[in-house]
Amino acid sequence: MAKIICVLYDDPADGHPTSYARDDIPTINGYPGGQTAPTPKAVDFTPGELLGSVSGELGLREFLESQGHTLVVTSDKEGPDSVLDRELADADVVISQPFWPAYLTPERIAEAPNLKLAITAGIGSDHVDLDAAIKHGMTVAEVTYSNSISVAEHVVMMILGLVRNYLPSHQVVLDGGWNVADCVARSYDLEGMHVGTVAAGRIGTAVLRRLKPFDVNLHYTDRHRLPESVERELNLTFHPSAADMVPHCDVVTINAPLHPETEGLFGEKLLSTMKRGTYLINTARAKIADRDAIVKALESGQLAGYAGDVWYPQPAPADHPWRTMPHHGMTPHISGSTLSAQTRYAAGTREILESWFAGTPIRDEYLIVDGGRLAGAGAHSYSTRV
Repeated sequence: MAKIICVLYDDPADGHPTSYARDDIPTINGYPGGQTAPTPKAVDFTPGELLGSVSGELGLREFLESQGHTLVVTSDKEGPDSVLDRELADADVVISQPFWPAYLTPERIAEAPNLKLAITAGIGSDHVDLDAAIKHGMTVAEVTYSNSISVAEHVVMMILGLVRNYLPSHQVVLDGGWNVADCVARSYDLEGMHVGTVAAGRIGTAVLRRLKPFDVNLHYTDRHRLPESVERELNLTFHPSAADMVPHCDVVTINAPLHPETEGLFGEKLLSTMKRGTYLINTARAKIADRDAIVKALESGQLAGYAGDVWYPQPAPADHPWRTMPHHGMTPHISGSTLSAQTRYAAGTREILESWFAGTPIRDEYLIVDGGRLAGAGAHSYSTRV
């Protein structure tokens, strides 16, 4: 029998919900390109419930315990005396979400000789040291595409929020004011702007498709160029690198995975080549942007705004400078954890576990590391240092 550690974020401050704002959520059976939504044999939860917090348990307890497995659920993941570290020594499986990642460092992996499988409930597995996972012979899997559209919608919301100066204008209302000039002094139309995405995978392409009706000029860069038919359909301009693309853009959105080639990409050098007053959106990973360079660019006016919901570390400390820098639209890491998305990635997590316990192949599109190498989606999106 296996021991599974599931690291999830804390319940709401007033306790796990007993009712919800809506009675149902739309049923999503598949994604663009033909991939089907998760197809576990069964689920033990109601779609639309809060599954990503500790009391939600990703809907896994009944399934796992009925088969004799041990499930440990915790939000305590930092420090040598954390529940994660205390339980890790004899764990077979670790599950966590990008929004509250269990950082599986080389040191932690070395202390867990039984660890065979790391599952990301959602997308983005950079909180697992992939080089160490390869050396350890682990499988790393994620529920690819389960929350890609959720993130793409968040990106569009943040672009409009910054360009239209929405958050400060809303604050005027909350404060009882009505100074229209203060609100519109930093407000522009998105129409006609040049918008570029760094990476045009599932999320980046979904962002481009959602922006096309706004009559903007669309740009992209990616290590894998899109088919010519897609470039024509969306009227895209391709650039061979981010350095080539960003000087042409009024808005840049980062939708790339974190790996050695993207870490620190948006530092002082690249930011200095962007048009003064560019808006930068980062719902990918915080370490793709240099923390202090972003603050400096906002303070100088090189950037007109920065929005995203990815931080390092996560959760971010109270004194993190991105909480107080000017002209920002930051959120905690929520873009891919809507109640709609949780239904899909909880189901996908169970699908992965069902395959693993049965000894049958995990979907190739879910795999990041397998058989001592990058595999599946991981081979397409990541690079390693080994």
